[in-house]
Amino acid sequence: MEFKFEGRLKRVTQVLMAIGATALVGGFLTDTSDHHQRWWANLLINGFFYFSMALAALFFYALQYATESGWSAVLKRWFEALWGFLPWGAAVIVVVLVAGKLHLHHLYHWMDHTLYHEYMVEAGDHVDYVDEMVEGAVLNPNYDHVIAGKAAYFGDAFFWLRTLVYIATFLIFARLFRKWSLQEDEAPSLDLHYKQFRRSALFLVFFAVFSSTLSWDWIMSIDTHWFSTLFGWYVFSGMWVSFMIFTNVSMIWMRSKGYFQEVSESHMHDLGKWMFAISMLWSYLWLSQFLLIWYSNIPEEVTYYMSRVLGDYKVPFLLMFFVNFAVPFYVLIARDAKRNPRFVIPVAILIFIAHFVDVYLLVIPGTMFDHNHFGFFEVGLFLGFLGLFMNRTFATLAKAPLLSKNHPMLQESMELHY
Repeated sequence: MEFKFEGRLKRVTQVLMAIGATALVGGFLTDTSDHHQRWWANLLINGFFYFSMALAALFFYALQYATESGWSAVLKRWFEALWGFLPWGAAVIVVVLVAGKLHLHHLYHWMDHTLYHEYMVEAGDHVDYVDEMVEGAVLNPNYDHVIAGKAAYFGDAFFWLRTLVYIATFLIFARLFRKWSLQEDEAPSLDLHYKQFRRSALFLVFFAVFSSTLSWDWIMSIDTHWFSTLFGWYVFSGMWVSFMIFTNVSMIWMRSKGYFQEVSESHMHDLGKWMFAISMLWSYLWLSQFLLIWYSNIPEEVTYYMSRVLGDYKVPFLLMFFVNFAVPFYVLIARDAKRNPRFVIPVAILIFIAHFVDVYLLVIPGTMFDHNHFGFFEVGLFLGFLGLFMNRTFATLAKAPLLSKNHPMLQESMELHY
């Protein structure tokens, strides 16, 4: 069966994108923060949030192949469709990073080159920064010994190499998986299936490293003095559960429109279980990271949470955790609730927004400090990126049959009933 991306759905995505474009232009023109800090911070938040959902779909696809899971074969094309946003999300992130290097914003404090040199030499209107005392040198008031200690990691060449390797790896694997999947439709071949099996295992090795290091580079480095060994896992669990939420709601809607009829109530139950389980994983990691740092009360570590728990962000920070943990725990723990759209949809929408707030709070306190404002710009940009994400996903979905008809485990997946 072919999916047609047209009519009301297409118009809805276009309206959402128009709202986002209006918010993007209006937000820039009305942003009074230094170097349009608020505008750039929200661009990073939305680019990363939706990019991470597409990336989680690629991870989950590879996981299904590497574990030889048969239940999800009928959902394979949906996972592939979500990759349609990967280039767009990557482009937004690269634009934000390049703008930072050009000093168009100051989201990343470590991008200020004056922080790495202990001394400075003034020569007229020009200042040279040096690492040792020379004639005419004085102490550099901007010198930061903590950030200077990370100079090798944050060096331009190494930083851009990592960023380009992340993006290239994800895009190459996504392209290869899609290519082999479509080839399998035309000529059934177990060789193609086992090729995806082997490449999926390889991809998961890369993903295990890159999913953590990219979260350090793009998000955790905003608070340059702070670090957490759990941060990569925490961000990964957030992107995974956001992807599962979007998949669950989208599948409910598409089945109601006559698409994906091979997806049974048992599949929907499994998707509900994934949404519930990863919500609990995220909650465990959130609590583990928070309690260990808060209880140890080491100044250079606990400062990260001071602004979030005791400052202006206290209410959204604690409410976000409560919603993301308590709502799915108490509503979706029952078996029947996971099969009932009347329970799944409101819970999914609520925790989807709460996980966006989670990413928002990873960025804003370290970039806007106590000068943040929340208004139409933030809401409009969120809706605009949602429209773009949906548009690219459903446009990709329409380019191939909804079922991978020659998948060797398709029959097993279609017979999933319990």
